[in-house]
Amino acid sequence: MLYLQGVTYIHPNRDLLFSDVNLNINKNDKIALIGNNGTGKSTLLKILAGKLQATIGSLKTGEDPYYVPQHFGQFNNNSIAEVLQIADKLTALAEILKGHATDENLTVLNDDWTIEERCATALAYWNLASLDLNQPLETLSGGQKTRAFLAGIIIHQPQLVLLDEPTNHLDSYSRNTLYDYIKSTKNTLIVVSHDRTLLNLLNCVCELSKNGIISYGGNYDFYTTQKAIAMESLNQGLRNKEKTLRKAKETERESIERQQKLDAKGKKKQEKAGLPTISINTLKNNAERSTAKLKGVHIEKISSITEELHQLRLNIPDRDKMKVNFIDSDLHQGKILVSANAVNFGYNHQLLWKDDLSFQIKSGDRIAIKGTNGSGKTTLIRLILGQVKPISGTLETITTKAIYIDQDYSLINNQLSVYEQAQSFNTGALQEHEIKIRLNRFLFTKEYWDKPCSALSGGEKMRLILCSFTINNTAPDLIILDEPTNNLDIQNLEVLTDTINEYKGTLLVVSHDEYFLKQVNIELTINL
Repeated sequence: MLYLQGVTYIHPNRDLLFSDVNLNINKNDKIALIGNNGTGKSTLLKILAGKLQATIGSLKTGEDPYYVPQHFGQFNNNSIAEVLQIADKLTALAEILKGHATDENLTVLNDDWTIEERCATALAYWNLASLDLNQPLETLSGGQKTRAFLAGIIIHQPQLVLLDEPTNHLDSYSRNTLYDYIKSTKNTLIVVSHDRTLLNLLNCVCELSKNGIISYGGNYDFYTTQKAIAMESLNQGLRNKEKTLRKAKETERESIERQQKLDAKGKKKQEKAGLPTISINTLKNNAERSTAKLKGVHIEKISSITEELHQLRLNIPDRDKMKVNFIDSDLHQGKILVSANAVNFGYNHQLLWKDDLSFQIKSGDRIAIKGTNGSGKTTLIRLILGQVKPISGTLETITTKAIYIDQDYSLINNQLSVYEQAQSFNTGALQEHEIKIRLNRFLFTKEYWDKPCSALSGGEKMRLILCSFTINNTAPDLIILDEPTNNLDIQNLEVLTDTINEYKGTLLVVSHDEYFLKQVNIELTINL
């Protein structure tokens, strides 16, 4: 079906992205392509789709792939039909039905007489039946754009489908529709995704790194189990190597002490024997050379063990280097932070919610806000934060220290450098070197410190916010996350999950990612 051999991609500026990628994909395989941000997953998918040319290596495929990209901005000025590459066929069919059965129209249609029926079926399947295929793509929401591209699978009926982050912007209903497709399809799939629920529906995980690709013959849970086993083996190897290093240093010390005692004993014998000075100096030089040689042997051995230990530590996943230690909130568990009674909101005298909302948020609660796209989840957050007022009902809040991480990472000031951003959270008077140590721990090495925040990816901005939590000396009483898993790679998702699980305060999450909600121990739900 598809074969990659020795594929390498080098950016135009000569930076190596990945090298020596070898991959065989058979008919009906369902492949998850994962890796940290910046490893080149989307680039590799574009190579498979024929949108990019590999720098080195070969690609062989027996099928024309159907490709759903991650970003759609470049298509905004095109109609939906143009984006789906069916505009010419639909136009030709319309002309033929009007009586203009020219050779040109018949050639364009290519006997595809069911194109209109497939379009209707596809749009209905993805809950887009009301769309006009001639309307510009820019008139659609993010979720609608994704579903429009997914509708193309039914329209074109390909054997090979390439999906790049297909659950981005999808609500729970649409995600479940996608999951059903993945479970039932006979298509060969290659999927780049951070959605762990989706990844568990695929039968092979391929992990991409700079040095190539490693395949794991199972779903995501199988992959994580294998990685955990490998991590335990690595940790055991580290412990053993550290023990070996301590033993080597102890042996070195004992050997040198023993040699020094022998040298001292020999010197006393020489003095008692009344040997000439020249003989004593010769024996002394021999003893010093013997001691130096002994030291050299031990130094070489210790250096070798130290280098092996260094190489083992380089293999420790970055996630394990990042730790967030929250200071506990001052609020006692169970204190009422928000109390809403028959609350509603609206625009132009039109109520947003059919049923008024009544709920309480208490200190220590972990709550998910759920609803389809457009159901008012972000509006409810703004009400809770006091940014807008309800048009009916009452909403009472106590003064709390709240942190709101929205989808645009507005906590990050794009005009600041990475170091300046971290420094802006420094309420505990940390020294410059202490801030830089924490930045390093979160993978912001000195090459990043002067980099403008505007140049950071979404995952890097989230990681910088989490790093800032360790710098800020004041624990938030409430953390609100608005679709936090969008555009994060698995590494940053795991860091976020670990951070939230360390946090003991109140958590409010808007997310369609059920896997994430389960991992952060959501207990209550507000359904809109």
